Amino acid sequence: MEDVVSSYSSLYDTSSLLQFCNDDSASAASSMEVTDRIASLEQRVQMQEDELQLLKSALADVVRRLNISEEQQAMQNRKGPTKARPLMPTLPLRPVVNNGTVLPKKTSGSLPSPSGARKDTSSPANKSTVKRAGSTERVGPMRRESPGDPKSSRTRTGSTSSNSSGKKTSESKPKDPVFSAGKRRVTHCKEEGYVKMFLRGRPVTMYMPKDQVESYNLEAKADLPAKKLKLDWVYGYRGRDCRSNLYLLPTGETVYFIASVVVLYNVEEQLQRHYTGHNDDVKCLAVHPDKITIATGQVAGTSPDGKQLCPHVRVWDSVSLNTLHVLGMGFFDRAVTCIAFSKSNGGSNLCAVDDSNDHVLSVWDWQKEERLAEVKCSNEAVFAADFHPTDTNIIVTCGKSHLYFWTLESGSLVKKQGLFEKQEKPKFVLCVTFSENGDTITGDSSGNILVWGKGTNRISCAIQGAHEGGIFALCMLRNGTLVSGGGKDRKLVSWDGNYQKIQEVEIPEPYGPVRTVAESKGECVLIGTTRNYVLQGTLYGEFNPITQGHTDELWGLAVHPSKPQFLTCGHDKHITLWDSSSHHPVWSKTIEDAAQSAGFHSSGAVVAIGTQTGRWLVLDTETKDLVTVHTDGSEQLSVMRYSPDGHFLAIGSHDNYIYIYGVSDNGRKYSRVGKCSGHSSFITHLDWSVDSQYLMSNSGDYEILYWIPSACKQVVSVEATRDIEWASCTCTLGFQVFGLWPEGSDGTDINGVCRSHEKKLLVTGDDFGKVHLFSYPCSQFRAPSHIYGGHSSHVTNVNFLHDDSYLISTGGKDMSIMQWRVV
Repeated sequence: MEDVVSSYSSLYDTSSLLQFCNDDSASAASSMEVTDRIASLEQRVQMQEDELQLLKSALADVVRRLNISEEQQAMQNRKGPTKARPLMPTLPLRPVVNNGTVLPKKTSGSLPSPSGARKDTSSPANKSTVKRAGSTERVGPMRRESPGDPKSSRTRTGSTSSNSSGKKTSESKPKDPVFSAGKRRVTHCKEEGYVKMFLRGRPVTMYMPKDQVESYNLEAKADLPAKKLKLDWVYGYRGRDCRSNLYLLPTGETVYFIASVVVLYNVEEQLQRHYTGHNDDVKCLAVHPDKITIATGQVAGTSPDGKQLCPHVRVWDSVSLNTLHVLGMGFFDRAVTCIAFSKSNGGSNLCAVDDSNDHVLSVWDWQKEERLAEVKCSNEAVFAADFHPTDTNIIVTCGKSHLYFWTLESGSLVKKQGLFEKQEKPKFVLCVTFSENGDTITGDSSGNILVWGKGTNRISCAIQGAHEGGIFALCMLRNGTLVSGGGKDRKLVSWDGNYQKIQEVEIPEPYGPVRTVAESKGECVLIGTTRNYVLQGTLYGEFNPITQGHTDELWGLAVHPSKPQFLTCGHDKHITLWDSSSHHPVWSKTIEDAAQSAGFHSSGAVVAIGTQTGRWLVLDTETKDLVTVHTDGSEQLSVMRYSPDGHFLAIGSHDNYIYIYGVSDNGRKYSRVGKCSGHSSFITHLDWSVDSQYLMSNSGDYEILYWIPSACKQVVSVEATRDIEWASCTCTLGFQVFGLWPEGSDGTDINGVCRSHEKKLLVTGDDFGKVHLFSYPCSQFRAPSHIYGGHSSHVTNVNFLHDDSYLISTGGKDMSIMQWRVV
């Protein structure tokens, strides 16, 4: 024991702390300024806290070694298993089943959690709580240190604990394998049959099944899964904050975008194709006069390793989906918000406006990838930019408080401002199009349509009060009819060549205001709305949605246990049951609170919805009628999980409790059993055992706890839990899944995990918009995976359909739903 203590005293040198404490420069008698003295004292306190934490870790390891020694001695004396005599029960860092190295068997009660006693101002639970509760996207530099420097990113606490892994102190025995990866350090103790990894310096101990204790090798290489994913369908449309992003191609395909995917949707044949060349949000779209070539612009992004991804424009072929040219790498700032092809010279030029402070307008020869001209457009937002249909050298831009006519002359752009003269100048000029004779037509926030004479910057005709409120879209049809779309009044109005009203129709309120209008086949038009619907209809009414999506952050996802259906719910308070075969909603329902989670009863007859307010409700799957409503706590409910036998419902809350309800009458009657108390941070994931007798839970501070839900008691015995067969695998922490964690992870990068029903595949959704497909079990360090892009925000949830034929993934801020075929 003296050797152990001396080894720790040599490992942690306290001389620097003592020297600092003896320094009286921060005392009252010092000549230092008050602010400097305060800073000095804060530094001193921080050093003392660090030293205390290291001493606690060292002392905890001494106790662990004593327990091991006594247990081994007792086993030799009695030749059988025995309990280790617990020493110093009040130690705050006593080992427990979820993050200790050895757990003495105990018949009742629960052991204290180290996270409850540990005072750590930078605890991962605090960081994760901010991320989850606020539902904000992760910011790489703030949450990630450089993965290339493991020493700098590993905390001192992590280094301490890693030295106290469960290996014996015998000099003759080889050391257990240790892998280090940024903030994650992995060790293997063969004697006790566990793997331990550190997330942000906090130990996470995962015990393996008994039959793997002898054969497991941490250094073994895992294989890639035999199957792959292919993007089959994308649900949703980005109309909430984007304009002029809906067109019909001669192939019969409607082209639009959501997240980082451009969708080409043939409504008649019910087929989708996808252009996936972008690596972050697509913000604008333009179709070449040849109706084959398409240009799309994207925002700046951040790669998983923290590098900035430049905003740029991609020009691609809509038939082959091959990228032809990439423009503006390193030139555009923040995002490309407007693009357009020229029309009179065969479409050889392309104009673009970025989202910099000056909203720079640039003109490109896209085939040569050369920039012909650039100019600062406006300090205010720019909503549209387009080439004049007959004069290639004229470009019109509009936006907040401006309408500009630009002329391209000798490599420079010359500006003429639109003169409103007697007309009241609107706050926003929202959209622009052109008449057959070359006049410019604008719609503004005052509800007026203004016509500007060809080649001039003066108004030749004005339609006052064309709409009540702003005019979001203008579209000139092939027959010369002008169609305007209103925001506040949701009206679609058609005008003849003399700007006399022909027809007026109102878009139904559930679809929302008009965002963009495009010509379709025959007399039909396509309408994109601010509530992310794409509608198809005529100027006389009868609008049918061809695609729809959520309008706020999306978290809830549940799959039907026996049908090709899945349900999504989000912060927009909308719940939608989707048919994965027809790709259409079965039903939609709006509730009072923002929804966070969902789970189907094993019969499929009902589905439970958890909200952000602590309220949860149960809906009939067939009729969408409300079955019951309850409230537990006042914080968001992150997990709703029915037991496999359908007799229990477990609810994971942000108040650190797991609420257990007894379920009867095929999911229609609920009686509260109690609540499981023991976690020191919010509940993130839950899994039931196959026999519905046990529950496994993960929390925001990386705890793994086990429960007997019928009694709401925690199971602290390792031997009682290590061989349990689990009905699902959604917990992100556990022996069968720890290989999915990437190098340098801070413990919050993985939002969702799901195992296939045949138990051969494991899929994850991460904070970088990626879906990863692993082989299952994923219990090898640095397990390889197939990686798939498409989402442009954190992937909040993933789930296989009941027959493993498809995978569903949901995006947070991008509000998209993607359906992947398993091939």
